[in-house]
Amino acid sequence: MKVVKVGQLSVGNDCPLVVIAGPCQLESLDHAQMIAGVMAEACKAAEAQFIFKASYDKANRSALSGKRGLGLEAGLTALAAVRATGIPVLTDVHDVAQAREAATVVDVIQIPAFLCRQTDLLLTAGQSGAVVNIKKGQFLAPWDMEHVAQKVASTGNQQILLTERGSSFGYNTLVADMRALPILARTGYPVIMDATHSVQQPGGNGTSSGGQREFAPVMARCAVALGIAGVFIETHEDPDSAPSDGPNMIPLSQMRGLIGSLMAFDRLAKSDPLRV
Repeated sequence: MKVVKVGQLSVGNDCPLVVIAGPCQLESLDHAQMIAGVMAEACKAAEAQFIFKASYDKANRSALSGKRGLGLEAGLTALAAVRATGIPVLTDVHDVAQAREAATVVDVIQIPAFLCRQTDLLLTAGQSGAVVNIKKGQFLAPWDMEHVAQKVASTGNQQILLTERGSSFGYNTLVADMRALPILARTGYPVIMDATHSVQQPGGNGTSSGGQREFAPVMARCAVALGIAGVFIETHEDPDSAPSDGPNMIPLSQMRGLIGSLMAFDRLAKSDPLRV
């Protein structure tokens, strides 16, 4: 099994759990630093590793009216400020120019699920030298991700994470197949479970996506019980007022308790000699 270095962290399917968490989109520098600080303390208390995530541009909104974030320049400035406190940061990119620029600021550049087969974007991400987190498209089988990862690896960059986020199941619905996690792990790369987007209802509210946030902790616990590298969780102090993905985000006040329980599952799973 490969171990990916993210700053001072070691991310791998046999390493202590990493929690990748933060708001869906950047709202302000102060807001990003507040959530990053709360999450860093919660993860430290639970002995979990932590990477802050947030998007400077949500380019795939359900409707033109959807809020998109701070934009590239202001967003990267905010992420750099969080990173300057010693917290590794992750953000998603949407084209080759963004990939090159973001890689100069963040520890991990993320390929969105909708773009996971875009060869030029994957090659540029690999060539950037940053860690690359690839979200599995809702339209792909888990075994298809081996070919996706090979595109990045062809650049000589083996610093790759693979993230499961559910599969399309009819209209406005996703379903998470937990078999996907050990299948993804067969690639040798660290596997992440996106607990909040897996309960999203894409476009379910017409001009925005719906979601069932009450099931996000369930998804997280189920995934961690299998023994994986990490969980991806979007969080906000008031999800109902968040500019995007509020229906599937976990309230910030609940994160400390959830991370504590996830670490208990993580220790149990990784001590199991019969683990898949």
